[in-house]
Amino acid sequence: MRASVYTAYGPPEIVQIKEVARPVPKANEILIKVHATTVNRTDCGFRSAEYFIVRFFSGLFRPKQPILGNEFAGEVTEVGRAVTAFKPGDRVFGYNDSQFGAHAQYMVMAENDAVAPMPPAMTYEEAAPITEGGHYALCDIRAAKIRKGQAVLINGATGAIGSAAVQLVKVLGASVTAVCDTKNVALVKSLGADVVIDYTKEDFTKISQTFDVVFDAVGKSSFGKCKPLLKTGGIYLSTELGSMSQNPFLALITPFVGSKKVLFPIPTISQADVLYLKKRVETGQYKPVIDRHYPLEQIVDAYRYVETGQKVGNVVIRVKHEI
Repeated sequence: MRASVYTAYGPPEIVQIKEVARPVPKANEILIKVHATTVNRTDCGFRSAEYFIVRFFSGLFRPKQPILGNEFAGEVTEVGRAVTAFKPGDRVFGYNDSQFGAHAQYMVMAENDAVAPMPPAMTYEEAAPITEGGHYALCDIRAAKIRKGQAVLINGATGAIGSAAVQLVKVLGASVTAVCDTKNVALVKSLGADVVIDYTKEDFTKISQTFDVVFDAVGKSSFGKCKPLLKTGGIYLSTELGSMSQNPFLALITPFVGSKKVLFPIPTISQADVLYLKKRVETGQYKPVIDRHYPLEQIVDAYRYVETGQKVGNVVIRVKHEI
């Protein structure tokens, strides 16, 4: 099969399209014919190992898993002898950040991992980007216990995480003030934001309104800058470590000092989370935003674009198969 392979950490150009052996499913696994996947911040982070900490998961000196790609949509083509939940022909989607493997024509997943039947009305390319931004947003939303009637500010509302967060926070009945640039104001309003701040015209950290939660979905602000925006008992969340890796440290000490705190939950995803996101899609409450499409053969270009920091929502990769 064809796959996007990297054998060392480095820039996008380190990735090459190669012919590799097709994986064979174990007793509890399914073999998935991948039709669509994405390139996202997680893939970029593991490929570059810019944050050294990722090497403790992916390999200290070189990648243990040479094929990246964590979210996918495709068709089950083979099942292990112990599998009962899926059968060949099932259209599935999901997320795998432990073994990766979606940047290829075929991948394997355990039947109880974060994989589920696709929403029936969606194409593979529409279903592939449901989980990455969605589960990161969901993890932080749950950690902060966001609920109906609260006021939430989301910085970076056009990224995969931010655009998912706007929609999933609205599902809970909280009000959303979203921050984005001029050209995306209409898009963010269409996602359900109650108020949109154009950061090219106004510094959101200087506004007078206060919030129960400030969610920095791009990691471009800080607790110090956003603290005046928080109500007593308010929570600051960020998707990045922050300057000098301050956010995990602040998450340890702020619950015991002062009336405002930082949370930095470790993201996890389960099959139940995938099914939750599927239900939100099917009820029209959540739709992942798609920026661009690339064929697998142009995945290096996709990496370059994602790393500009200018993508809106998700970048989808088409995976072709010979007839």
